[in-house]
Amino acid sequence: MVGPADKYLLSCVLFLLTQQIPSWPTYTPPPNRDAGPCSFNMSRVRSKDTKPELIVRQFLHAHGFRYRLHDKKLPGSPDVVLPKYKTVIFVHGCFYHGHDGCRYFVVPKTRTDWWLDKINGNKRRDAENEAKLVADGWKIITIFECALKPKTKEATLQNLM
Repeated sequence: MVGPADKYLLSCVLFLLTQQIPSWPTYTPPPNRDAGPCSFNMSRVRSKDTKPELIVRQFLHAHGFRYRLHDKKLPGSPDVVLPKYKTVIFVHGCFYHGHDGCRYFVVPKTRTDWWLDKINGNKRRDAENEAKLVADGWKIITIFECALKPKTKEATLQNLM
């Protein structure tokens, strides 16, 4: 025997089954770009062992400095750590770290707000990590990739000494 409470429950279930349930929005690439090339390009952006980083490491090693790489115990996981001198070296890309006044830092014309949020977040995080390192007594050297271009490379590397 079906009572009034059962009829009410059944009507609620039927009502819910007939409703349109909104789905989560999915990312769709911009209409003028195919996802394949974008994904391929982004997969080539490296965070470790970049050319500018390798230039700095080769210079340091050739001049007798011994170092550790990407020490996760330190804030910001510095690119090069010289424990003997209590010094860390960050090698930043001009674009992703928003190098002000640099010709290699140009804000993209598409998804500008998203990129500015990302780059400003990187700059904020860099400042926080540097403050933590200074508080722990570390010396910090930051080198941007534009300083390692052929015209300025020698002067930049000599300043490390």
